[in-house]
Amino acid sequence: MGGKCGGASVSAAALDTECNGSDITVITANVEYINRQHEALLGWLSKQTADVVVLGLPMYNFGVPSSLKAYFDHVARAGVTFRYTAQGPQGLLTGKKGYVLATRGGFYRGTSRDSQSSYVRDFFAFLGIDDVEFIYAEGLAVSPDKRDTALDAANSSIAQLAA
Repeated sequence: MGGKCGGASVSAAALDTECNGSDITVITANVEYINRQHEALLGWLSKQTADVVVLGLPMYNFGVPSSLKAYFDHVARAGVTFRYTAQGPQGLLTGKKGYVLATRGGFYRGTSRDSQSSYVRDFFAFLGIDDVEFIYAEGLAVSPDKRDTALDAANSSIAQLAA
């Protein structure tokens, strides 16, 4: 996998490259590799081998990173992590605890610009993970003092959970 084409080097296992005789490099997803990684993850989640799910969540443009959205799309699988019933979808990952460590450059918790928290909480609930706790570190880009205060508070919350 990977290779060199048009002077650009690509070495990620999840990518294939193709040269077409010009300076244009075509990079496509190696679907078989990606599917193997997702199947391993889904096996881990769906076999109840993890009691706790921890998610690091930076805020990008008032929402979740696009890579996390794509990851969620791969994890939500009918018959594996949820199922459809006459009453609607039912999560199959019950009995798990979720922790979300949310970091933000500004202050958004509890405001209309925090679309992130409800989205992640709803997604976890869709999978059956109803017990979700958020730990916020906000104002990280406001000033060094605000950053240090926010990180100290978040670290303190994490230490209390670990005790």
